Amino acid sequence: MADLLNTVKKAAVAAVAAGNPTSVMFGTVSSANPLEVIVDQRFTLPADFLVIPESLIHFEIDFHHTHEYTDDTGTGSSTKQTEPALPEKPIVIRRGLEEGDKLLMLRVQGGQKYIILDRVVDA
Repeated sequence: MADLLNTVKKAAVAAVAAGNPTSVMFGTVSSANPLEVIVDQRFTLPADFLVIPESLIHFEIDFHHTHEYTDDTGTGSSTKQTEPALPEKPIVIRRGLEEGDKLLMLRVQGGQKYIILDRVVDA
């Protein structure tokens, strides 16, 4: 009975290996909002089928600021404000996916999810 069980296990492992459990694919962002990716010019995937790493999510920080301070001079004290500092526009730390971006993707076994590994750039 143990030999039969081992034979079935080996057959199952071989079937999974033969079924290409994963594959590398290329895609292009066809729409950024809502996110859609055309995969290998064959089919389009909506965001529900995509796993997006944090490195491809838009992130920006607004450093523009002023400070209030109390000016204690001989004539009395008054509250003043500094001049604005740093750029007025937020600084983009990571840009998100944009239309036309070429992507390197990994198809998860079963084809229900696609992991976006990174953007592909021209050398």
